[in-house]
Amino acid sequence: MVGPHLSLLSLSHGVEGPNQSHWSEPNWTAPQEFVILGFSGWPQGLRVLLFSLLLPLYLVTLAGNLLILSLALAEPTLHTPMYFFLGSLSAVEVAYTLVLTPQMLAGFLLPPGGQAVAPSTCAAQMGLFVALGGSECLLLAAMALDRYLAICYPLYYPQLMTTGLCWALLASCCLGGSVLALGLTTAIFQLPFCRGGLVNHVFCDLPAVLVLACGNRDLQEHVLLAACMLLLVLPLILILLSYTRVLVVILGVGDGAGRRKAFNTVASHLTVAVLHYGCATAMYARPLSSRSLEEDKLVSLIYINLTPLLYPAIYTLRNRDMQGALQRVVSQRTMGVVQQADLV
Repeated sequence: MVGPHLSLLSLSHGVEGPNQSHWSEPNWTAPQEFVILGFSGWPQGLRVLLFSLLLPLYLVTLAGNLLILSLALAEPTLHTPMYFFLGSLSAVEVAYTLVLTPQMLAGFLLPPGGQAVAPSTCAAQMGLFVALGGSECLLLAAMALDRYLAICYPLYYPQLMTTGLCWALLASCCLGGSVLALGLTTAIFQLPFCRGGLVNHVFCDLPAVLVLACGNRDLQEHVLLAACMLLLVLPLILILLSYTRVLVVILGVGDGAGRRKAFNTVASHLTVAVLHYGCATAMYARPLSSRSLEEDKLVSLIYINLTPLLYPAIYTLRNRDMQGALQRVVSQRTMGVVQQADLV
């Protein structure tokens, strides 16, 4: 199984230029399946060790984001725009984790030669990843807008950030990510692919699939870089400008306690934004000619496992409102259990 696939991989990478395949156009064939290599080429002992280490991280990440989402929904004191967006971000993170992490963990257990998937499955993986990642990028920008209005225009904030506007921003973020995912996935899968379909990644990531395409890939690569500009560079600039203005206002007004609370909130949001945009920019804001798929696969271990794990830790450890809500929920549950025991 490995030999034929590897020979096809070597042929598919033997190109005359960065964006042009050496295969003549009549020889271009659409693969009947894509083969996700994952980490199937790594030593078995190392794969088992990484699986054993990352599986608990996956469970903790999932539990942490579900906890934030549950508190944002159940605790009345958290029914504010900031926690509406925080709960929405956690919901996106839960979906993101469910889509990517099981696939990544399965990559440690794949047999030699990888796992074959249908082209439709590969396209679905790519589309879901882009849709969820794009929605998260836009949600972080919406959270920055919320903090900017709350701190810079506190008197007008209740009239500006209404429930209707919150839902409209959330819908716009999800719609924007979905439209971008549909456009990118369609553009890439319209290309003819060279013989074979070895995806040197843990899932059907955009660059890992795009390098398998035959013919001129300039349009698709330009579309990918333009999408990175729209989703990464522009929102990050807006976020940095918003939080810069917020920090100037914080340092100039209010008492010490109020400044500390506002500063901790902004610091948490800014830390998450830098982590998210930093990893995404390092992964996707580069031309294909400068990429190493093996390095991309290693970096994926960080943005699939560690970055989502840090979000609940940052938001819960640095947020007194979230800590207080958690303590109240735990106390209520404990009292309920005690009362039931007394009745028995």
